[in-house]
Amino acid sequence: MSSTTVPSSEELLAALDDDQRAVAQHLTGPLCVLAGAGTGKTRAVTYRIAHGVRSGAYNPTAVLAVTFTARAAGEMRSRLRDLGVGGVQARTFHAAALRQLSYFWPAAIGGGLPRIQEHKAPLVAEASSRLGLTVDRVTIRDLAAEIEWAKVSLVTAEDYAVRAAAAGREEAAGQDRATIARLVELYEDVKTERGVIDFEDVLLLMVGILEEREDVAAEVRRQYRHFLVDEYQDVSPLQQRLLDLWLGERTELCVVGDVSQTIYSFTGATPRFLTDFPRRFPTAGVVRLARDYRSTPQVVSLANRVLERAGRHRSSAAVHLVAQRPSGPAVRFEAFDDDVAEAAGVAARIAALEKAGVARGEIAVLYRTNGQAEALEQALAQADIGYLVRGGERFFSRREVREAVVLLRGAARTMAGHPVPEAVRDVLAGAGWTPEPPAARGAVRERWESLQALVALADDLAATRGADLAGLVAELEERASAQHAPTISGVTLASLHAAKGLEWDAVFLVGVSEGLLPISFAETEEAVAEERRLLYVGITRAREHLMLSYARARTVGGRASRKPSRFLDGLWPEDDAGHRRSTPRRQRQDRAAELAESDPEGAALFERLRAWRAQVATATGKPPYTVLHDTTLAAVASARPKDLRQLGFLRGVGAAKLEAYGPAVLAIVRGEEVLVEPPGA
Repeated sequence: MSSTTVPSSEELLAALDDDQRAVAQHLTGPLCVLAGAGTGKTRAVTYRIAHGVRSGAYNPTAVLAVTFTARAAGEMRSRLRDLGVGGVQARTFHAAALRQLSYFWPAAIGGGLPRIQEHKAPLVAEASSRLGLTVDRVTIRDLAAEIEWAKVSLVTAEDYAVRAAAAGREEAAGQDRATIARLVELYEDVKTERGVIDFEDVLLLMVGILEEREDVAAEVRRQYRHFLVDEYQDVSPLQQRLLDLWLGERTELCVVGDVSQTIYSFTGATPRFLTDFPRRFPTAGVVRLARDYRSTPQVVSLANRVLERAGRHRSSAAVHLVAQRPSGPAVRFEAFDDDVAEAAGVAARIAALEKAGVARGEIAVLYRTNGQAEALEQALAQADIGYLVRGGERFFSRREVREAVVLLRGAARTMAGHPVPEAVRDVLAGAGWTPEPPAARGAVRERWESLQALVALADDLAATRGADLAGLVAELEERASAQHAPTISGVTLASLHAAKGLEWDAVFLVGVSEGLLPISFAETEEAVAEERRLLYVGITRAREHLMLSYARARTVGGRASRKPSRFLDGLWPEDDAGHRRSTPRRQRQDRAAELAESDPEGAALFERLRAWRAQVATATGKPPYTVLHDTTLAAVASARPKDLRQLGFLRGVGAAKLEAYGPAVLAIVRGEEVLVEPPGA
């Protein structure tokens, strides 16, 4: 949508599906949106805000939208600007609370706001030393996480032992609960002595001010009259307490969440605020968004089936996704001998996808633990495939990016009126950008990728908003403050937790085996259920191509002791690592039922292919499965290849079978009748 076109309320509503429209039209009173993955929740709520502003129901400056990440907040502000709506505050809980705390602190407390301690490690180390504990880096990390859990769960040192036991918390870093309780107390002492606060204190202090100063609470409530909270399933008790104080006795609250994507319980997040919302607000509207516009029917079907096997741990608030995209390629399942072979196999598949036209920036490899990344990095480097590890150095902290922003800021004063795409290229050429990527890998390539991301952002802003250089610089400065980085064109390596909220054309889920997913220390039923949801999150990141894999052994030549994840029992198509093989008839029934549910046309094609295969088997005297396996026929029925090259990408179609059966299979896909003649006829 161009910067000169401001849609009317009618145009906004007409651009939504029925369920999204129900969200956008519910402008007053409490509203709970149960939004499945890929169902357009951000579109629905941004259009709701825009419709509220257009219709006069909302003053944009009185709307506070709270998101889970700074990136999501930046995206929401960007979308609202594209809809011609400015002035809405879209921030994370911490960013919103810090803004208020900085404003009210001088009057409510006096003096300047204490410095925020970005990392707990030095404070935890000092508190541990006073307690006589011997700690290392890993121990400090685990103790810091437990302190954070206590604070966001509103658990004090005095009641830690009882509350931690009731919550089923494992003993952090091998320390008993009484020791942890004392550590929590000493941590606060150290913090006070150093005159600093941590990130949780930002929320706790703001809660305290709002509770004790009615005048401050009244001013905040006069400012903000309409609230939206995204990713509501991940809200902690501390965040909920702050939200309650923002609201007061009012009910102008819209919450959006998906219980099936609850993956941060270990940090103190809880889905109960989402599931209990209709009970807390009896007049609340409840809208389910189930139409999945992100993923193909093949990806959606697998995601649904993984959740369906959750049994009693599946919430009644869970959304069963309904695919809206055309059929795509079959989901791939691969087993490798060891981690090195798995990484090499993934790299080879990525290279094949690139040749087929999938951009590197639209490919991600996801894993359960960060330790799995090393083999993948080596394999991608050896294959000369550029990549970036999500969670590394922040984009706007990189030296080349900081230098480029300075150059662009100067150009905005001297090159006003120049076309933005050309001007940006001229400016960044002086910083080392070239139209073609360098052949070198490592730091040289990473520097180019950073500059190329700025070029791509400039092109996008010029096309969608008609932005000039000054507008580009303003956008970069806002993105820097929100850490909303532009897309970098490289394969993304990320943990499943870090991938939440993102999506790619092609996704590789590696290490999908017992001990990794679910992780070995997930011992309770609740912990295992969360691991299942983590797999669901990973699956639903994929738009079109999805491959799940695992390695039978960790090291080359090691004992093949690993088995596929229990979450894929009945879904993994191969008899591997001791898994029971279904009977051929049962396999056909399962595949036919899956296709019939997600792709009726594909199911009919599958049956035509099976009928042709039976004729070939009879004519040649071969068992049907030696012609083409059911797995391969299902892949053909799902992908509907248009030529031999596309057919050759499918699993089970080697060069010999491509030559022998390829033309006939393609003819059947086109709907033609194929006559099978006996050999020598």
